[in-house]
Amino acid sequence: MKISLYLETSVIGAYLDNGDTFRRDLTIRWFEHELQEYDAFSSLLVRRELERISEPHRSSYLGIVEPLPQLEITEEAAILAEAYIERAIIPRKYIADAVHLAVASYHKIDYFVTWNFGHIANVRKSARLKMFNLAAGFNSPTIVTPEFLVHVT
Repeated sequence: MKISLYLETSVIGAYLDNGDTFRRDLTIRWFEHELQEYDAFSSLLVRRELERISEPHRSSYLGIVEPLPQLEITEEAAILAEAYIERAIIPRKYIADAVHLAVASYHKIDYFVTWNFGHIANVRKSARLKMFNLAAGFNSPTIVTPEFLVHVT
């Protein structure tokens, strides 16, 4: 069985990000050479966030996520996301990020892949999320950047 991944919107966005060439190049390399080693998932929320981006990038982004299976945003995941907000694990203004994390947690995903360092990929948030999920009986995916998943040759 392959390791499962949830690809959050910032990872898809990095694929065409000319403003940060290191992040873009690493993401492209990982997508093209290593993504197939994993069971990678997305969600309808990722798709909806990408649909709000203007062309010419929107079509390219949507083409990247098209082949990925989408995890369902269940009622339980929505309740879990609200709990993250109520306990100030994720600020209310970032409710979409709470939903991303809750979907990955509910579906027992191994790794949550993001480039969002602000309020997802940081040690304090990760620790609080893990403590809450364990106490509530949910899986807690390990939060990583694509850089963590790149093989060193």
